[in-house]
Amino acid sequence: MTTHDSERAADSTMGEAQFPSPAVVGRLALSGSGFVFDPVSGASFSVNASGLAVLRAIQAGAADMGAIVQSLGAEFEAAPAVLERDVMEFAGRLREAFR
Repeated sequence: MTTHDSERAADSTMGEAQFPSPAVVGRLALSGSGFVFDPVSGASFSVNASGLAVLRAIQAGAADMGAIVQSLGAEFEAAPAVLERDVMEFAGRLREAFR
């Protein structure tokens, strides 16, 4: 098993959203414009403002869906149910990016 495989195996569950492990999210370089770079794999992609806010919340220690939604609620005017749905969708896309 490679380091990359073990990081995928260590996916953490945040509420019902499964994100890549905190180690993977923690190593990502984030720009204010939404550019994301993984220095280990060399992968890069762009996220919108809410995706950037989710990544920053996880890097800051948000460990569950409630903490992420609370963090997003401070930045965006949306109902918690809408934010939770968006986080779930983003988590799925992020998992795909790290397969």
